[in-house]
Amino acid sequence: MPYDTTDPLLSLRDVELSLDGNAGRIDILKGINLDVSVGDTVGLIGPSGSGKSSLLMLMGGLERATGGQVIVRGQDLTHLGEDALARFRGQYMGIVFQSFHLIPTMTAQENVALPLELAGKEAALDRAQAELEVVGLADRVGHYPAQLSGGEQQRVALARAAVVRPALLLADEPTGNLDGATGARIMDLLFDLNDRYGATLVLVTHDPGLAKRCGRVIGLNDGMIAS
Repeated sequence: MPYDTTDPLLSLRDVELSLDGNAGRIDILKGINLDVSVGDTVGLIGPSGSGKSSLLMLMGGLERATGGQVIVRGQDLTHLGEDALARFRGQYMGIVFQSFHLIPTMTAQENVALPLELAGKEAALDRAQAELEVVGLADRVGHYPAQLSGGEQQRVALARAAVVRPALLLADEPTGNLDGATGARIMDLLFDLNDRYGATLVLVTHDPGLAKRCGRVIGLNDGMIAS
């Protein structure tokens, strides 16, 4: 389906997520409706267990909604099979996690090049090196994750997310494992990606100060939008 850039980049329509647990069915998200425009920066806040990370996983197609629609660039993710979903995610999304999720047997450069290689893009290693230079890691391209500090690993993860020039950049507590100064540097880089490439940013954070850097702040409570 052709995508009209005047439409929301991300639309959630009556989205629900329920999981079966030992104590029975658990309703995690309940009737979420949300539109996010191209280039927006959105902070998702709320208490632990409110559904913030689950909502982000639905936006990224890493979790499937049990009800409603999750639409990114005009594509309803709930209608895609796993292979098509992976291709769509690789083309249009960048995702940054609290725990980095780097492949330990790959160098920084190889980790960043991986999504390009999976998408069959040319000059993946050269593009990865250029992206590592952008995040200040020109001298770490050949290092493995175990040889990098936490802040350096998160910068590699940011470079990996940015190298595909994503339309949608999702970040789940990206500073949660970092000290204050390092976390501030990571946040500056995240917002720089929004400025440089026009990537729409959705950020899950427990820090109201970080959330306030976003153009919009959305609160979740008990699986529902509270503000």
